[in-house]
Amino acid sequence: MTKATLHDGSHLELEINGTGPTVLLPVNPHPATGQRAEELRKWGTDPALGRSLVDGLADAFRVVAFDYEGHLMTTPRPDTLTPAAVAADLLAVADAAGADRFAYYGYSWLAVNGLQLAIRTDRLSALVMGGFPPIGGPYAPMLRVTAATHDMTKSAPSVPHQAPQQAAQQASGPADEYDWSTVQITLTEPQTRQFVTLYEALQDFDDEAAQARIHCPRLCFAGSADTIAYGERWGGVTVDMAGTIASRRAELTAAGWDVRLLDGLDHTQAMQPDNVLPVLRPWLAEHLDRRPTTDAGGPAHARDARVRPQPGTPAGRARR
Repeated sequence: MTKATLHDGSHLELEINGTGPTVLLPVNPHPATGQRAEELRKWGTDPALGRSLVDGLADAFRVVAFDYEGHLMTTPRPDTLTPAAVAADLLAVADAAGADRFAYYGYSWLAVNGLQLAIRTDRLSALVMGGFPPIGGPYAPMLRVTAATHDMTKSAPSVPHQAPQQAAQQASGPADEYDWSTVQITLTEPQTRQFVTLYEALQDFDDEAAQARIHCPRLCFAGSADTIAYGERWGGVTVDMAGTIASRRAELTAAGWDVRLLDGLDHTQAMQPDNVLPVLRPWLAEHLDRRPTTDAGGPAHARDARVRPQPGTPAGRARR
């Protein structure tokens, strides 16, 4: 099993499938089973989400799958999960996979990571952001959400076992007849504080100005019903992912983004493989060079110096 060494010295397992242009997928390639699978189904999430994405791409691309979120939940970085550290982690994954150039797809807070990576390296062959606007991102509201989640774990550590962004989004309203407020699975204070650290570091980030530093094909998509009204428990804010993308569509297009709004889908529905793959796969096939993208130990390592604070972006600790 290939492993990447991350910024804190921990090791993250990678699963590599297929041949062709390399695509980094921060997903768990192992389907959930048992009680965990049942819990995910109640949230409207495919227990085999990561596996389905990998299998849906691996016949055309070299897919590098890695459960970055799961790794952070088992080895949290409460003080060091900054945008620069995340970008360094993603480049460490690419290096471990022997990929000099690579595409990246991330959804929700993992899409935020992709944007931070794109402004710090020229190794990206393509960037796909799902469920988070590349311009006008809701960084201040998400800090309130994650801070509220963190406060809950400090006083009574019993909140849904997902990254704070996803947990709060799901808890904002029930689906079907399931009472999400009854979900009581423990998260620890360090697990939630790492996301506070991340969003604190993003408060001064100017995503509009950052567009000039992205030099690869790029796609953003969201469900047209991706508007999240958080209850007071979660900060009492509304985050309108779809509305932001729709209202700034002309600006996004002018900045080089292809834009898709998936009709009638909310945040959870738009991340499911049956909805993602019909958008993601043909777009990648159109925009990626079909030549192999592996170059283990080559110039990619020499270019690590590009992962450095950029003008207009926060550096160090300031902060899914």
